[in-house]
Amino acid sequence: MHRSEIIRYLVLRSIGNFLVLFAVFGAVATFGPAIYYEIQYKIIQLRGINFSIGRTQDFSETAEIKKPSFGFADVLSGPKDQILTPIDPIFNILIPKIGANAKIFPNVDPSNPDVFLPVLQYGVAHAQGTFFPSQAGNIYLFAHSADIFWNVGRYNAIFYLLKNLQAGDDIAIFYQNVRHNYTVKNLGIIDPSEVSFITHSQTGKEQLILQTCWPPGTTWQRLIVFAEPK
Repeated sequence: MHRSEIIRYLVLRSIGNFLVLFAVFGAVATFGPAIYYEIQYKIIQLRGINFSIGRTQDFSETAEIKKPSFGFADVLSGPKDQILTPIDPIFNILIPKIGANAKIFPNVDPSNPDVFLPVLQYGVAHAQGTFFPSQAGNIYLFAHSADIFWNVGRYNAIFYLLKNLQAGDDIAIFYQNVRHNYTVKNLGIIDPSEVSFITHSQTGKEQLILQTCWPPGTTWQRLIVFAEPK
């Protein structure tokens, strides 16, 4: 084999290896968080872990954002009865079935990625123009978007497990240090272009709506969870 052919072979092989590694990286970056949370949920089910919601503590609106104490180590070796404490009871969501605990950021423009993408790195966004707990209308919360594919996992991990919710499951929203309890009614899949749930909020009754990406790890469609006050 001539030297030029050897060099050509090495170059082509290097390019091929790079493309394979890039594809693997893309798959892990996109679907890795979904797989992580799915494994965590399966362990929760196998161990029979039961989550309950603890008492709140006094927080100010300027309190530092804290991470939940619940983690993967708690799933593997922690007690079967575990307590979820709101990260920030000024505005916070807890879903005992899936161990979800996240701070909610109010009045976030859902049509402006420059506004909502930074918010979704730290918690859940409350759609601007929708209602708040105890008000007659839709409370619309979302954690669902990314600017580039390898950021998908950074932005929607909090709501990855919403697909496991069923009618009758509990959701708690803390707003201004007051707990509001909701029960899941149903779930649905919609296209990203469907925004009527946000724009038509005058329903005449209080309703909680949660949104995330579907399938997990993509931004192709939206999974919607509807819940009503208990």
